[in-house]
Amino acid sequence: MGKVILEDVSVDIPIFNSQTRSLKKTLIGVATGARIDLNSSGKAIVRSLDHINLRVEEHERIGIVGHNGAGKSTLLRVLSKVYCPTSGTAIIDGKIGSLIDISLGIDPEATGVENIYLRAALLGIDKNRVDDELDDLLEFTQLGEFINMPVRTYSTGMHMRLAFGVSTMISPDILIMDEWLSVGDRDFQVKAEKRLNNLIARSNILFLASHSRSLIERCCTRVIWLEHGSIRQIGSPAEICNLYFG
Repeated sequence: MGKVILEDVSVDIPIFNSQTRSLKKTLIGVATGARIDLNSSGKAIVRSLDHINLRVEEHERIGIVGHNGAGKSTLLRVLSKVYCPTSGTAIIDGKIGSLIDISLGIDPEATGVENIYLRAALLGIDKNRVDDELDDLLEFTQLGEFINMPVRTYSTGMHMRLAFGVSTMISPDILIMDEWLSVGDRDFQVKAEKRLNNLIARSNILFLASHSRSLIERCCTRVIWLEHGSIRQIGSPAEICNLYFG
């Protein structure tokens, strides 16, 4: 199961204390892709998405490209149901899995094992499943005896391996990613990419925002090119990548 329908979706983000913003800051906002406007009450807003129309069915792999500020992150947040459209309709059917913030919910004072269960609970993963897969997960993270130590004693790489391992236990209908995750040394990255590819294969729909042409061409079946919060063009990876990357 999995279906996404966006009909005329726009997202306006209010700018508080906008009267104190300098002309320079306003011009920077415009230059990076944001469209600054006034709402019906005369308050300053940034239109992050502007009349987005999109229909995605099962087994599609959607790439999202665009310069910084084009609206990629806002679109991913709408798809994740973090943002509600200011106007328009968003129909998102299916269980959503997000790899945007894989460290969310990690407690630095808890041990690695304790954090596996904490993070899994936040992701809606049943404790019995964690019990069944715990040994494989511990082998994957390669944390050894550190798995029973507080996470605050971990290096950045160890922290990321733990967070990545448990976050990729999900089996969503709709998987949302902002760039490809790179964790650990070269040998570990090979294992991580295999695990990530297995996760993508378990998902019915993938949304992947990336600045990597090779990744978009390798993983996606269709690509959205965003510009200033609007869809400039939708097409095949070959077509859009040739136009966007040159």
